[in-house]
Order: sequence, then C-alpha cells, then structure tokens
Amino acid sequence: MAHKILVVEDDAATADFIANGFEQEGFVVDRADNGRDGLFLATDARYACIVLDRMLPGLDGMAVLAALRGAGVETPVIILSALGSADERVTGLTSGSDDYLVKPFAFAELSARVKLLIRRGKSAPAAETTLGCGDLEMDLLARRVTRKGRVVDLKPREFRLLEYLLRHVDQVVTRTMLLEGVWDFHFDPGTNVVDVHISRLRKKVDEGEEAPLLHTVRGAGYRMGVAG
Repeated sequence: MAHKILVVEDDAATADFIANGFEQEGFVVDRADNGRDGLFLATDARYACIVLDRMLPGLDGMAVLAALRGAGVETPVIILSALGSADERVTGLTSGSDDYLVKPFAFAELSARVKLLIRRGKSAPAAETTLGCGDLEMDLLARRVTRKGRVVDLKPREFRLLEYLLRHVDQVVTRTMLLEGVWDFHFDPGTNVVDVHISRLRKKVDEGEEAPLLHTVRGAGYRMGVAG
C-alpha cells in the first residue's frame, strides 16, 4: 500500500514541486495551503508523514505543530522554513518536530528525510539532535563535531557537507547529489568545488586517525562509513 503524506504549504509553486515529486515516487499526497486546513486534515486522517511549512496564513506552522502534539497526534513532522539560523532550528526541533529543512532545498534531500522518518515509525526520539559514524559525532543543536572527544573545527559549508554525508552513512553519494544537497545547485557549475571541500573535510576528520571514515568511490562519488 502506498504511503500517504500531507503537504501543508501556502506557496503554490513549492507545493506543486513537492507534491509532484512524491507522487512520482508512488506516494499519495494530500495538500493544504493554510494552517487551519492543514491542522484539520492532520487530525482527521492518518498520514505516514507531514511536510509542514513554518510560515502559513491563518495558523502558522509552529501553532499547527503545537496543536497536533497537544492532541496526541504523533505523526512524524518535517518543518520547511526559510529561517535557517541555529536558534530557529533548535526552536523547531524542540517544539515537537522530527526534522527541520531549510529553504531552498533539493527534493532528493526532502524525499530522503521523509523516507527516513517513515522507516523509523516514531521509534526514535522525536527530535534528532545528533548524527554519527564510528567514533565521529555531530551535535546538530550545538553545531559541534567531535571525533574520539577531539573537537573538529569546521566552517559552515564543511559542517553542512559533513551533515549531508552523515545522513547518508554507508551510501554512495554522487557529486550531483552533493551539489544539490549542500550547495543548492541544480546544475553542474563545471568546477571542482565538491572535490576541494571533500579534501579539506577529509583532512579535518581523518588526518592522524587509523581508520578513515570518508572514502572515495572511484567513478561514483563518496561514502561515509567505518570500513573502506
């Protein structure tokens, strides 16, 4: 049976983009363009996941989320927002959402995050605050990365790159996926920007360590994992 998801988004173009993408992947999609209708649908039907815009007319996304959790609705919720500061992310995650994705975003990343939430089936804590691989740990709230207790000092783009890789542990990610998911490029700019950042990230994460975590998969891309 196809999974059914709810998209609550007031921007028609964005809603079309999301709905069309999920429908092409076999999902059944319901839509609402304001918070009140979204709340009604979310409490009236069962969904595998809810994609919820933060800024909505009638009732904003945070109010919708609060009402859902207050009513005991535990459906996984991913918030979409143009507000991408650390404080805004913390507010979203600690208010009952299961994930928080900043606009603009690549559909491939949204799809991957929604599928992960569905697979979890709410068995994990509501707010994912850490990611990890082997002895490497990323604290999403503190924006802090450590390996064996050693702080790994990353620039914002390096942090975002590592976060993407950690969300795809043991999966091969291509340059195209990274360009879309980390740089928001929907085309190849014809530069070696990905390779340069991967090289810098590898030095910070793996240099001096016996077991490398960031691997190059020849002819395919890169993979984060505990074994080569």
